Amino acid sequence: MKIGLVLDWYDPRRGGVEQWTHQFAAQLIAARHEVHVVARRFALAAAPAGMICHEVSAGNSRLEFAAAAESALRRLNLDVVHETGCGWHADVFQPHGGSRVAAFERNLELLPAWQRPWKRRLAQWLPRYREFGALAARQFAADGRHFLALSEMVAEDLRRFHQTPPESTKIIYNGVDTERFSPARREEYRSTVRERLGVEDAVLLLIVAHNFRLKGVPALMMAAAQLVRAGLPVHVAVAGGKRSGGYVRWARSLGIAAQTTFLGSIDDVVPYYAAADIYVQPTFYDPCSLVVLEALSAGLPVVTTRWNGAGELITNNLEGHVLDQPDDADALASTLVPLVLSESRREAMGRAARQLALAHTLERNCQEIVGVYEEVVAARGPRRRQAA
Repeated sequence: MKIGLVLDWYDPRRGGVEQWTHQFAAQLIAARHEVHVVARRFALAAAPAGMICHEVSAGNSRLEFAAAAESALRRLNLDVVHETGCGWHADVFQPHGGSRVAAFERNLELLPAWQRPWKRRLAQWLPRYREFGALAARQFAADGRHFLALSEMVAEDLRRFHQTPPESTKIIYNGVDTERFSPARREEYRSTVRERLGVEDAVLLLIVAHNFRLKGVPALMMAAAQLVRAGLPVHVAVAGGKRSGGYVRWARSLGIAAQTTFLGSIDDVVPYYAAADIYVQPTFYDPCSLVVLEALSAGLPVVTTRWNGAGELITNNLEGHVLDQPDDADALASTLVPLVLSESRREAMGRAARQLALAHTLERNCQEIVGVYEEVVAARGPRRRQAA
């Protein structure tokens, strides 16, 4: 098949949708599909061999990009167009950021309660949110489009906020590269990284995040402070993010400066999964966190929240724990204590985590999505229609 993938910026170092698109495109190419990627910008050095790149020229407006992407796609005579959340011309629409309306509501939880009604009213008039609304009106309006949700949470959000038809909405969880993210990497990286961090004897808690507040870094720091005050040997490593100066000062005020390392943006997180003992992501909103799947695949017990679609895959006390509230540092600390105290418990959960990841491989994810593509092609013939 001739397949078109659409995203804003093709660079696997930037975040979840970019990393997923990079891996997914490579899988499609290996299966002998012709893969076209339409984006505003490309990190060409990262593109897999055989991927055909189409850089579209558009201003900063999301609507301008969506229109430019549509023009580019119509010229390519593709069998299937797969949109990941930034455009409106598609046969398959899979918003990797979930519902923007749901994400907005979850982001409100980061504000003091008295500010939330004002923020909700103000958003109606802000150009950014008006643009989001105009884009969503086109994304969710087309008849016959297939909607892919990354989790049951996202599927419910799409039905609730965007009225997607149940018969056209399918749940396909993200997949993970279980060879790259593997417990076998511990022998290669673990001792070196832990020595560099100065945590040879500590229990290393890892989080990978760009938006610290949304992903729950504050709750993790406050929980870690409780563990340190209780005399437990823990160290927190935060991978990602560009501006951590305020958090460094906060760690100092919490008394955990020596037990916290802000790694900044890193090119390869594999060595840090290998070095870690527990992965913690008390997120306010994640449609289906790739980093959680990576951590599971690396054989780490995972602590996250019910606001993470990947948490739907986790059974409490088996592969990890799923918390109700992302900002409940006390509950997070209480959950971490038994794991910190028991290496055998961590190892048992890590083995179960690895088995869970093996049931959600990147290959399975690709096969399920290609199955949707085949439905699209079978419904209307081998070449795409001129309107979607």
